[in-house]
Amino acid sequence: MGKFKVISKVDNGVMLIEPAVFGDSRGYFLESYNKADLAEIGIVNEFIQDNESFSSYGVVRGLHYQAQPYTQAKLVRVISGKVLDIAVDIRKDSPDFGKVFTAELSGENHRQFYIPRGFAHGFAVLSETALFAYKCDNIYHPESDRGIAFNDPELNIAWPIPQEKMLLSAKDLKHPCLKDAETF
Repeated sequence: MGKFKVISKVDNGVMLIEPAVFGDSRGYFLESYNKADLAEIGIVNEFIQDNESFSSYGVVRGLHYQAQPYTQAKLVRVISGKVLDIAVDIRKDSPDFGKVFTAELSGENHRQFYIPRGFAHGFAVLSETALFAYKCDNIYHPESDRGIAFNDPELNIAWPIPQEKMLLSAKDLKHPCLKDAETF
């Protein structure tokens, strides 16, 4: 039996997983990545880049994605703190096109969110600070960088932070709504 438990899985490939955590009075140990064990639950991507971000309460990042051929699948987790993680299906031919998938990730629950290619991704920091890490199966390509408005009324994302306390980059404030975005 593998070291990852599937908490929830959607037909489109989005998956919330939990690694086996071994703890005692000294703390804990976990494998955050094991190619063979992840393959047992259906995650077979060849991850080639690791990213990390540190943010404070109220930071909203996203909704980001890259245009083809630089689309990315991601395996995301929070090392410390807590976030609401968001994935939006932007594949035109998908029965879930425009559907929002959410997961609460924290340094305490150790859960990971697998987001296949063809999804926009973002998160909101719910704790004082959060250290966020993610694996990508394709390189970052600046010219292919795209985004969707975090407040797109058709997506109706229930961000758990009052809008007046949200901290967004200038870039994230300018993204188009999904209906006007470049999709797959």
